[in-house]
Amino acid sequence: MLTKKKLKNFEKLLNERLDKLLSEANKTVSGMTSFKENIPDPADRATLESDRNFTLRIRDRERKLILKIKEALERIDEGSYGICEECGDDISEPRLKARPVTTLCIECKKRQEDKEKVRGI
Repeated sequence: MLTKKKLKNFEKLLNERLDKLLSEANKTVSGMTSFKENIPDPADRATLESDRNFTLRIRDRERKLILKIKEALERIDEGSYGICEECGDDISEPRLKARPVTTLCIECKKRQEDKEKVRGI
C-alpha cells in the first residue's frame, strides 16, 4: 500500500506529464493551423505531408496516454491507485515508477502478454 506522501508524488508526476503532453498537443494544433504556405514543389509538399502524418501519429499515441493519465489520477482520487485490476494485489512501487499509468501488477501483465502471444495479437 502506498503512503499518502508517495501517492502525492505520483499525482504530481502524472499532472506534470499531463501538462507537458497537453502543451505539446496545443503547439501541434497551432503549428498546423497557422501554416498556410503554398508549396509548389511536389517533393517538398510530399515531405511536408509525410512529416505531418508522422506528427499526427505521435499525437494520437499521446492522446491515448493522456486518457490513461486522467484515469490514473481518478484512481488516486478514488483510492484504488496502485492496486492491480486483475488480482487485487498491490502494484510494486518500482513498476509504478516505470509505468505510472499501469493498472496491472507485473505478474498479471506477464500473464496477459503470454495470452496475447498465444493468440497472436
